[in-house]
Amino acid sequence: MGLLATFCAPFSAAFYTLFANAFSPTSPSVYLLLNAVLPLAASILALPAILLCHTQDSNLQSVPRYDRRVFLGLYILAFITGIYLVVFGSFTTTGSTAWVILTGAMVLLALPLIIPACSSCSYLDTHSIDDSASPLNHDDPHKPLLVNNNLQNESNAMTEKTMEQQLQRTSCGTILDKGRLVVLGEEHSAKRLIGCVDFWLYYTAYFCGATVGLVYSNNLGQIAQSLHQQSQLTMLLAVYSSFSFFGRLLSALPDFLHRKVSLARTGWLAAALVPMPMAFFLMWKQQDGSTLVLGTALVGLSSGFIFAAAVSVTSELFGPNSIGVNHNILITNIPLGSLLYGQISALVYDANGQRMPVTDNRTGIIDTMIVCMGTKCYSTTFFVWGCITFLGLASSMVLFIRTKPAYASTAASRSSCKHLTKFPVNRETP
Repeated sequence: MGLLATFCAPFSAAFYTLFANAFSPTSPSVYLLLNAVLPLAASILALPAILLCHTQDSNLQSVPRYDRRVFLGLYILAFITGIYLVVFGSFTTTGSTAWVILTGAMVLLALPLIIPACSSCSYLDTHSIDDSASPLNHDDPHKPLLVNNNLQNESNAMTEKTMEQQLQRTSCGTILDKGRLVVLGEEHSAKRLIGCVDFWLYYTAYFCGATVGLVYSNNLGQIAQSLHQQSQLTMLLAVYSSFSFFGRLLSALPDFLHRKVSLARTGWLAAALVPMPMAFFLMWKQQDGSTLVLGTALVGLSSGFIFAAAVSVTSELFGPNSIGVNHNILITNIPLGSLLYGQISALVYDANGQRMPVTDNRTGIIDTMIVCMGTKCYSTTFFVWGCITFLGLASSMVLFIRTKPAYASTAASRSSCKHLTKFPVNRETP
């Protein structure tokens, strides 16, 4: 359920737009009501499935085929939902058409709640559970997950030897070698995390990548107004939320393709940052309707991937037991980046805008505000954001180079363990 919530989080804007079009398309206050009611309603609907999982998890073991079936179904439904929202959520509808589209979206949203329950029930009906069985290996359910100490020590020795060979072959100099991670999953306390070079490279990649995309989405309404694309705002919001979802969906590729593509997760992170500077430099050079849609899609795709993959990267690099503290330290870049990048945008906007009188229709009070129209309002901002995201891309590439030996040694350790467990293990009877 947590994975599903992470993937479907970008859908909230698209769903709220569909609800607003169905109930009251001309009233902005309907969004406040939806923010107050829909989270509570969604929690109540999800409660039975959560309770069902907790009542059965004491009897169920982690079986790869069972998990694969459930997640495959969730991914297919999530992909269909994303396509549905891109197609039907990109334009404003009213009346019966809006209700039909909203009903279809609600059906697609409710279907993922049924798959885990149906799969777990069918599994319990067709399989018998052996409580005395040892933990199973996810690569081979018939092999034990843990081997004896002798095999583990031999595996560790092979890992250290592989790491030493890779470090000797590295020709990037002492700058890239200094303080690099040796193995994955080693626990880092908050104090040790702050002194880790790889953490600050990771922090910079996040700070200069996904956070910029988040600030862009927050300013999307004003950007569309300045470029005379106010009528396309609904479509732009749907495009951003949908492609942000697809980015989160693509963040699972390292887990599905780890046997075919031997690329470290930090390498996937660097690849996900490539579209971000491309989008901002593209919108800096040419600011029209089609370019704005394309740039919004690229920013949403890139930021969505990073948001979803960050938890796994933090766990792999700095330890799974400390992820609660370490990841919260990492995401302190979000408020800092929002303040910095928002201030940059505001300064450029105010510098190119003009003061105009504005009258409040309810109170009749006349006030002045700065309004900027034209490409000059965000041209400099897009260029600055493009340079910042390019810095984030460079930081992620350095992080990938530094952590690549650690990922390679971990992969070598796993393959050696698989090779060693092919031989029978002598067990001493008490």
